[in-house]
Amino acid sequence: MKKISPLSILALQGAVLIYSLTTVISKFVSNYKFLSKEFLLLYFLDFAVLGIYAVIWQQLLKRFELSIAYANKAMTLLWSLLWSVTLFHEGVTMPKVIGVLLVIAGTIILNSPNDALGDTEVADDSQTDEEEEDDSIDVPEPESNMKGGSL
Repeated sequence: MKKISPLSILALQGAVLIYSLTTVISKFVSNYKFLSKEFLLLYFLDFAVLGIYAVIWQQLLKRFELSIAYANKAMTLLWSLLWSVTLFHEGVTMPKVIGVLLVIAGTIILNSPNDALGDTEVADDSQTDEEEEDDSIDVPEPESNMKGGSL
């Protein structure tokens, strides 16, 4: 696994923050009549933010393993919770806080270097020692239908 710099993680979280803005815009869109001028304007803004996010995300995937990148995407829960409290004055419950803390803990663990956690890569030990020594295939000799001499 490649070593991940703090700046790369910050860039990844920035992309996740941008992605979380689509939830905010979608919430605002839901307040307007379908296909109204405001609805369409916010809908296209939402689409534009998703486009910006997609370009940034594609560039970030060059720096990260796919599993690490997508695990960080779970941090959208934190940003969405913050947006819901600050912009929409929605309540925060203990289960929400515990859930977000678990996501943060999992993201930190996945972003930690493997050696810091005593983790090593798992080798594929599906072959036995006997198979490793001799990878050849035994093919039976075809029996001859001719008895005795030549043609």
